[in-house]
Amino acid sequence: MELLAWVFPALVLLCTQQHRCIRAMTDIGDYVGSNIEISWLPNLDDLMKGYARNFRPGIGGPPVNVALAIEVASIDHISEVNMEYTMTVFLHQSWRDDRLSYNHTNETLGLDSRFVDKLWLPDTFIVNAKSAWFHDVTVENKLIRLQPDGVILYSIRITSTVACDMDLSKYPMDEQECMLDLESYGYSSEDIVYHWSENQEEIHGLDKLQLAQFTITNYQFTTEIMNFKSGQFPRLSLHFHLRRNRGVYIIQSYVPSILLVAMSWVSFWISQSAVPARVSLGITTVLTMTTLMVSARSSLPRASAIKALDVYFWICYVFVFAALVEYAFAHFNADYMKKQKNKLKARRRSAEINVKNAIVLFSLSIAGVSQGLAISNRQHRIPRSLPGSYGTIEIETGETKQRQIMKLDKKSGLKSLFKPIDADTIDIYARAVFPAAFAAVNVIYWVAYTM
Repeated sequence: MELLAWVFPALVLLCTQQHRCIRAMTDIGDYVGSNIEISWLPNLDDLMKGYARNFRPGIGGPPVNVALAIEVASIDHISEVNMEYTMTVFLHQSWRDDRLSYNHTNETLGLDSRFVDKLWLPDTFIVNAKSAWFHDVTVENKLIRLQPDGVILYSIRITSTVACDMDLSKYPMDEQECMLDLESYGYSSEDIVYHWSENQEEIHGLDKLQLAQFTITNYQFTTEIMNFKSGQFPRLSLHFHLRRNRGVYIIQSYVPSILLVAMSWVSFWISQSAVPARVSLGITTVLTMTTLMVSARSSLPRASAIKALDVYFWICYVFVFAALVEYAFAHFNADYMKKQKNKLKARRRSAEINVKNAIVLFSLSIAGVSQGLAISNRQHRIPRSLPGSYGTIEIETGETKQRQIMKLDKKSGLKSLFKPIDADTIDIYARAVFPAAFAAVNVIYWVAYTM
């Protein structure tokens, strides 16, 4: 019984493994027998005999025509600070190499990516690339296909960080044009000629891209010959136009700025006597506007060009600061008018005292006490003091009165030019002038930068 307990599981395991092996062999036999006929495959060793991968096809003859096509997989990041973008593309290159033609069949032969190392390849490079790399997970992302007439299709997957010169004068209402330049590094136009593939009427995958900050509005293909000291080199360029999405900037920058400006206007409805409230509100809005300006500029390059966002920030900053200055001006006028009222009251009091003294003097003159003093004052215009505590009274001639009247007229003329305005009147004017001016400036701003 113990022997049977050991032998039976071993027999069951052996039968299971044999069944799996038979099934696998059957599947392979069906696949090979039904879909593949190995007899038509060309002998690669015969094709590669005498093949020199260091020389281009048809060396010494006409240039090799290389057709290029691009498929965009993704545009990962567009940076205004570094003025660059990162793009992943499938680069397809096709050319004819008569040395690899075969006549065994009309079928296209798909080869392993390691076979690429044995072939001559165009030395295509990205001119404006800062960095680039190939993908190799799980194997190198390369495709090689060979047609009977010797036409080779070579496709690779590349991720590259490419430079893009940006004009940020209208940021964030700007539109940018970025390029991807492809060129032969070592072969001049006498050895190789690039052209866009006939099937490259549009970029596959570009219409499905969803970018965070931009929208691709248009793209175009160009072909040109670049002149260098070492010769003329063919270049193919892909131009694509980007329009920045403004929604996030309106929410994060424009709306807070408008609200800060409107908040500064609240001080126009606060009483002039509430000095701490109005001063603290004005200083708070100014400091908050400064912080918003600094935080917005931290994500931008330190360029000398004045951006549209900077212009709007400074417009808002001027209005916020002007609201603070308005209170200082209104408070100065209120304090000045208060002092003038106090002076006027003091003058009225002194005038009343002078009238009382004059009445006393008049009563004494009737009594005959001050007759001699009155006669001497009329002759010599010398003021004298009455005995006792009645004070002094100056008696003037008609000429001095006229001079004083002329001086008073001049002073009153200057005061009329610089006549202080009531503080409440200043606030009433500011409630209408500030919003109207800010609305007019906004209309001019948006028309200038969006048209």
